[in-house]
Amino acid sequence: MSEIKQGDTVRIHYTGTLLDETVFDSSDGRDPLEFVVGSGQIIPGLDSAMPGLAVGDKKRVEIACVDAYGPINPAMRQDIPREGIPDDIPLEPGTQLQMQTPDGQALPVTVVEANEATVTLDGNHPLAGQDLIFDIEVVSVN
Repeated sequence: MSEIKQGDTVRIHYTGTLLDETVFDSSDGRDPLEFVVGSGQIIPGLDSAMPGLAVGDKKRVEIACVDAYGPINPAMRQDIPREGIPDDIPLEPGTQLQMQTPDGQALPVTVVEANEATVTLDGNHPLAGQDLIFDIEVVSVN
């Protein structure tokens, strides 16, 4: 049985949890996640755990936030004038919106707070600043 190496296409089943064991994502009931090892398609901490594993292997991978979605970046949190947002856009805290950067890229943001004058939007990934745990099972290696 061959071991996974950089450049291999692998398929894994996984369950991602926070340190308190809250599940934030899982492939349970879905097709396995497929990616090329070392290509940057998945978070670095999970990618670097793949080499040396083989089909059927199961592993628990603990990933520090710097190797997952990174630390919280305060510059990604911004207050904008309320009048700059159309009235039909919901602004309840926790609402996910999409903005456009000056170069045309889509940027998902979360409403943190809204009042009559300003809306605070957070462009950090929802899992930024979190250490994560992945329980994985290798399904295939090509």
